[in-house]
Amino acid sequence: MVPRMDERKLCAVEFTGFGEHAIDFFDGLVVDNSKAFWEDNKHVYQSDVRAPMEALLAELEPEFGKGKVFRPYRDVRFSKDKTPYKDHCGGVVELGRGGGAHYVQVGTAGLFVAGGSFAMASDQIARYRESVTDDLRGQALEKILRKLAKQGWELRGDKLKRAPKGVDPEHPRVELAKHKRLYVAKVWPPDDTLHEPECLDRVRTAWREVNPLVDWCADHIGVTEVGFR
Repeated sequence: MVPRMDERKLCAVEFTGFGEHAIDFFDGLVVDNSKAFWEDNKHVYQSDVRAPMEALLAELEPEFGKGKVFRPYRDVRFSKDKTPYKDHCGGVVELGRGGGAHYVQVGTAGLFVAGGSFAMASDQIARYRESVTDDLRGQALEKILRKLAKQGWELRGDKLKRAPKGVDPEHPRVELAKHKRLYVAKVWPPDDTLHEPECLDRVRTAWREVNPLVDWCADHIGVTEVGFR
């Protein structure tokens, strides 16, 4: 059992890696996603997961901007899955929701790093599709994505099955236009580096690689003016 740590001491400190029990905590949470398990092991979450994530974001802040750690509780209001806790801990630096973001996550799968637009309101989708179908802006996005693919990034994001209204089904970038959100991701399965200071270098290097996509999203999708509904 990991000794309990006074939560008042969990202030931002130098990042030395995620705690040795971080993955075990999430593995246990997958098996028993209950308030009882959470209360019994919350100190592990605080010391081995959340505090290191806060320290990681603090180390990255001078280059990428101020980040935030997501709450561990799931929004179950409109979900059939009523399990109360997330099986991962995520941190993000973003211009505004959908407008370009750097993301990092630790969970059962290990380290997950991503960048792009993770959600788009109606006005953002309109600007995105206009940009994708424009020759100059759309070709710039294609170039960015080709380079990221060569660097080992995987393109992700929900898509429509058919061409969006107003977009020619024969357009050369129709597949990109189908996206309702668009981001790239890399995953490192649990390894020793996750628990070492070098994990910071892994995230920093990945975020630098994905900067061009984040900047493209900021420039051509931007912050929503109508909000999410």
